[in-house]
Amino acid sequence: MVLRVMPISMSESISHDAIRQMVMRAAAMSAKALTSTDQSPEGRLRTLMEGHGEVLAARGPGQPLPFDAFLQMLTGDLARLLPDGVPPEEMTGVHLINDDGLFEEDLYDLDQEQREVARAVHKATREGRSTSLAELEQEMDQVTVYSGLRKRGTQDAYVKGRSDLSRMPAGTETEVRRLNLPSIVGQFYRPISFAALYEQWWFACPVCRWPMKVTQHRSRKSVTGRVRCFYRPHAELMGASYTFKIPDAGKPPSLIPGAPPPAPTGAASVLAPDLRGPVPQPLPAAGYLALTRGPWRYTTVPGLVEIALYDALRSRGFTAAPEPYMSPVALGVGGDCPGAVTLWPYQDAYDLHVDVWHHSSETESFLLDIKDFTSEKLLAKKIQADGGDAGGAEWIVVPDHREASLPLLRGVCEEFRLNVATAGDMGEKICRRAGVRWV
Repeated sequence: MVLRVMPISMSESISHDAIRQMVMRAAAMSAKALTSTDQSPEGRLRTLMEGHGEVLAARGPGQPLPFDAFLQMLTGDLARLLPDGVPPEEMTGVHLINDDGLFEEDLYDLDQEQREVARAVHKATREGRSTSLAELEQEMDQVTVYSGLRKRGTQDAYVKGRSDLSRMPAGTETEVRRLNLPSIVGQFYRPISFAALYEQWWFACPVCRWPMKVTQHRSRKSVTGRVRCFYRPHAELMGASYTFKIPDAGKPPSLIPGAPPPAPTGAASVLAPDLRGPVPQPLPAAGYLALTRGPWRYTTVPGLVEIALYDALRSRGFTAAPEPYMSPVALGVGGDCPGAVTLWPYQDAYDLHVDVWHHSSETESFLLDIKDFTSEKLLAKKIQADGGDAGGAEWIVVPDHREASLPLLRGVCEEFRLNVATAGDMGEKICRRAGVRWV
């Protein structure tokens, strides 16, 4: 097999962001092929050679990389694959393959987030200026999901559809059919992925309800099974991580929970999921469907935080409003109501609109956009490319487990007069302004 590689000169009009994205995509598909047990040896080799060619193109003719060296680098720090002079930024310290010799699932998030930045940059390119990122732009599944939900035409229909995707990312064929989603959205429910199966069984994450990843690990004396959510914070910070002993043939495994992680305290405790119930039970793959990964990761997962914040405010006395800026009289509520909250206003221009009604008859409004990026650096770049928040929000809100990203985001958001907070702190601030308790 001979691959023709068209090298990219560093003097050509290509940004460091584009080079990082090219290397990330090539490395991700190569690492997955290297660790895959499903592909044929010929298919794995073909994918590895294609990935090698992509990396060579990104590095340029002055920085060769032999195939055997490329394979060795796939097991190490991703930044080593970049050409000299390109800062690694969000790729710093990222490993393609974990200590168990398995593909590192966080790479999926970084790849998708790089594409979001690429789209924002491309969208901002005007007046005939070309961008080398145009050829990299691909429509992501969740964009199709959102446009499909909007075709129903009403705010209520949109909110119901988005809520259903967050509350039921997996279910029986009958349950999915009863959601009555537009066909363009319903097509993203597919049979349970092989990566989430032990023989014919799968387990739903207790946090997001999506099928968890199933792996087996061999030692000299035994084989142990592991089950954990594909979304790292659910597995490592919220307890969606289990082991199991290999059962007799034809029988499902019984999950053993690990040590519970420390429970969140303070403002973050309000939105934390309660996992004190029974461990997930095995479910048969036959007759079940689950969302594909894109809609799950970028609709279901952030939607859980959005809905949790909405529900928490409702339980503290805020009334539901079909649209922002409605008065207490229009909503038919009394003077003891602290305010109103709208979920995904204007069919998802931003995520939450909260009006706090003060006794002086003045209204204080909070326009929130909840962002859950694995890489805060890529989120910062997207905010810069959008020139602030694309939907007009005034607050960028991150899940409580992303609190470490706040310093970087504040520095970027100040330029666009955007405020930044964690979801728990945001809820506490709104409640304090409304004169009600959060915790």
